[in-house]
Amino acid sequence: MSKLSNMHQPLVTHIFTADPSAHVFEDRLYIYPSHDLDHDGPVNDNGDQYKMEDYHVLSMAGPDSPVTDHGEALHVKDVPWASRQMWAPDAAFKNGTYYLFFPARDHEGIFRIGVATSPSPAGPFKPEEHYIDGSFSIDPAVFIDEDEQSYMLFGGLWGGQLEKWQTGSYVEHAEGPASDAPALGPRIAKLSEDMLSMASEAMEILIVDQEGKPLTAGNEDCRYFEGPWMHKYNGKYYLSYSTGTTHKLVYAIGDSPMGPFTFQGTILPPVSGWTTHHSIVQFQEKWYLFYHDCSLSGGIDYKRCVKLAELTYNSDGTIRMIDPYPEK
Repeated sequence: MSKLSNMHQPLVTHIFTADPSAHVFEDRLYIYPSHDLDHDGPVNDNGDQYKMEDYHVLSMAGPDSPVTDHGEALHVKDVPWASRQMWAPDAAFKNGTYYLFFPARDHEGIFRIGVATSPSPAGPFKPEEHYIDGSFSIDPAVFIDEDEQSYMLFGGLWGGQLEKWQTGSYVEHAEGPASDAPALGPRIAKLSEDMLSMASEAMEILIVDQEGKPLTAGNEDCRYFEGPWMHKYNGKYYLSYSTGTTHKLVYAIGDSPMGPFTFQGTILPPVSGWTTHHSIVQFQEKWYLFYHDCSLSGGIDYKRCVKLAELTYNSDGTIRMIDPYPEK
């Protein structure tokens, strides 16, 4: 067994990176992170400290290989509809084209999700003139099922504005559900064949406990906060996400990408920094978790670094919890 020299180590140190979405394209691991900026601006629950303006694409021949930074793939100044805050992206390949999905605030300060295309997984990416109609909030994650149907998951609380869309329209001062009410779930929509629009209206994914009851908003150890990701293992759909306020990566399992999903447990306990955001990908015969922490900056929450760890399953399909700091 080869030693994973990159295990639990920052994949790059020349820039700050976060929110890694990993995929296998052209027999390489490609990672699509957000790009944290070094600044001294305000820090608040609205997320103003996350000033990201562009995306760099990273790639590696394997999990223990050197990492290549392919440079700037897309900048907010090149996106006609966007004004600021290019947060966590994702990528997909279909129809011979690579797609980059990304959130940003429009010119009215409302988060929307856009898409850009490229003939290469490394970019650069050319953005569509308008954001995806019907999109809102943050953290797009695209899942392509075995039947080639594509889905986009998205949504994040607080600065991600998900609470503001409970009526189906943007309500500036809307608050989240009461602590004993069902928690807000991520949204999911089918994507069109050309991957540039929604083929169905976004619906909320239901996440339930082992007794089949909806997770409540006050259950901060389990309920959804942001950063959805979907993968498939042994015929089951796995929905993983961040709990936000309790700083964990957790997961639920279901029989359909549309849900419902039954909560299972923790993938990654809290790491250095407030946010946690991830992706899960199979490369050759093994599975890997890509995540971030703030170790590169000494704990500064908006100066993060992308890392990876091997992910393993128990015989019943549950995921074994990963120790993010095994050497301590």
